[in-house]
Amino acid sequence: MTDTTSQLDSAAIGLDSTVPSTWSPTTWFAVISMAATSFALVSAEFLPAGLLTPMARDLGVSEGTAGQVVTATASVGAVTALLSNVLIGKLNRKTVLVGLSALAIGSNLLAALATDFWLLLLGRAGLGVALSGFWALSVAVVARLVGTNATGRGMAIVTLGVSLATIAAPSMGALISDWLGWRAATALTAGLAAIAMLLQILSLPTLPASTSNSLSDVFRLTKRRTVQLGMLAILLLMTGHFAGSVYVRPFLEQVTLLGTGPIALALLGFGIASVIGNIAGGRLADANIHMALAVTGILMAFSALALVLWGAQSGIAFALVTLWGFAFGMAPVVLPTNLSRGAADALEAAGSLMVVSFQVAISIGALFGGYVVDHFGASAPLTFTAVLAASTIVLALLQPRS
Repeated sequence: MTDTTSQLDSAAIGLDSTVPSTWSPTTWFAVISMAATSFALVSAEFLPAGLLTPMARDLGVSEGTAGQVVTATASVGAVTALLSNVLIGKLNRKTVLVGLSALAIGSNLLAALATDFWLLLLGRAGLGVALSGFWALSVAVVARLVGTNATGRGMAIVTLGVSLATIAAPSMGALISDWLGWRAATALTAGLAAIAMLLQILSLPTLPASTSNSLSDVFRLTKRRTVQLGMLAILLLMTGHFAGSVYVRPFLEQVTLLGTGPIALALLGFGIASVIGNIAGGRLADANIHMALAVTGILMAFSALALVLWGAQSGIAFALVTLWGFAFGMAPVVLPTNLSRGAADALEAAGSLMVVSFQVAISIGALFGGYVVDHFGASAPLTFTAVLAASTIVLALLQPRS
């Protein structure tokens, strides 16, 4: 498959494929609309973390059962990621993005109005489709907006929405749920998606497709060594992160012996550092993607291992959790940019593989992390994180230099 989209877009939207010296207000507006969409979608994805108790009580199910709404979103996202760019064919990509936002609005409203658990699952499944479709297109669209050599900086702005949503959604969801009920909190995410859709309509240029993707095109891409290494980097680093980060709180409780207040402060530091890492990751990815990947792996491996070795001291634990947050903030920018460098002629197909890799990594990380913590204690998942993150450093050294 030869994807000439980038060349066609230079004429279609008046942007050069190289790094612009300065972005025009129109370009900024378009990229910010993508960031607003990522914020709306990820807010909806993480919202149940703060709503499980009232949601389960209202629908008459256990909290464990209610928690499967997150599994439904991720599972549907993993399956549809491979098919999303195939099914959209030659539809204008702006139309597709607006349509995905409309789907998110409808899915969130269905979840808010659900009278039983199965309707709630259906709404969350629709959100999974919207999420996977958006992220599968994100790198390709950003490259068309800002130029291929500025993709890292563009994606840093888009994934800033992820960092902000990760910090805000669970806590704000819990507060709104206590005040107005969980249904109001869920409906609010439909409002966020509506705002994002309006921004897309107003800001995105026309994005005609130059070709349609087939499933064979997507699988053919996996034969490229650079793509294989890019997918493996995502699997290793994100499996390690999600295996360990979920158990940072138990570690701080059992090893560092912190109370609820200090733990909340440490996790806030993690979130703020991830925003800063997001920005730094975009700049470093555009300057030297191999260095960016290595630095991300080094920081995550060091912070996780150092927590195991010296995390009993509260001051050191605070600093290392913050450093881990910085590394995690770099990852959603560096990893997709790294994968896309091996498929510059097929960014949409690469986007599908990127989403599948992330979703599989999240699932494997959660599975192994739970097993390891149950059998070996609170420090074990962090050791697992350090090993996999260190393996990513080796991948950065194996990457072919362009």
